[in-house]
Amino acid sequence: MTDRKYVTYETLDEGTIARIMLNRPEARNAQNRGMLVELHEAFLEAEADDTVRVVIFGGMGPMFTSGHDMGSKVSLEEFQTHPSVKVNGGTRQGAERLMLQEWHHYFENTRRWRNLRKITIAQVHGPVFAAGLMLMWACDLIVAAEDTVFADVVGTRLGMCGVEYFAHPWEFGPRKAKELLLTGDSLSVDEAHQLGMVSKVFPADELADKTVELARRIAQMPTMAALLIKESVNQTQDNMGFYNSLNACFTLHELNHSHWAQLHDNGYPVALEEDGIPNWKTAPPIVPALKDQVRAEG
Repeated sequence: MTDRKYVTYETLDEGTIARIMLNRPEARNAQNRGMLVELHEAFLEAEADDTVRVVIFGGMGPMFTSGHDMGSKVSLEEFQTHPSVKVNGGTRQGAERLMLQEWHHYFENTRRWRNLRKITIAQVHGPVFAAGLMLMWACDLIVAAEDTVFADVVGTRLGMCGVEYFAHPWEFGPRKAKELLLTGDSLSVDEAHQLGMVSKVFPADELADKTVELARRIAQMPTMAALLIKESVNQTQDNMGFYNSLNACFTLHELNHSHWAQLHDNGYPVALEEDGIPNWKTAPPIVPALKDQVRAEG
């Protein structure tokens, strides 16, 4: 077992359940490069272990994950020193560099986790924003604490057409996806449960134990049956267009980056205040997407 800085890995119930936790609570588990590389290693470790039947995936601290690291000191240092920035397109130039790096670390890795040869359960709490949605959507089941809310604010705060792994229409439904992306408003855990995106909702102080109980129940299934149930559903979704849709929307995501990079003298690949959006660090609070309200009261 490998020691990791940003991700923890443990096994429960005589090794039949693996639990992977994002472990950067001081940064609300913002996804820096080192974290994503370690997360991929942890998922593959669980996949390779024939004793493991179910993987639980959650986060330490006040929230599951706040999304991509948007420029912390740790993240900026990694783009100078982390080995991953010298491979998978990291030494290329222009839009090609960003496209290949995002394809590997944000897009294809997420799709790889979606197809992991084990049953996976996302255990989420607190606000789940933007790239946090990608990580939980890669899992077979999602369980959430009662106070969890979900939002993708990259449209309203970064001028982007959603995150790299664009599962929004499949998870929210087409019109709800448009509403949430165009407004940046949030979806409550109860509405997410009604949509079928969230499987179970538990009190926050019971979330970890209840998730293990669910994992334990699933781990009792014959592994071949469990895998083929997962594969049957995934293949059905792919035959409905999910796989090709993800590919097409990733390309649009990179076009969106290229648009902003061409407009800005410094090549910055997302929208800035000069483009008509608020500074993402000081933007107004995210508000619920209420059916009878256009904007927050007060």
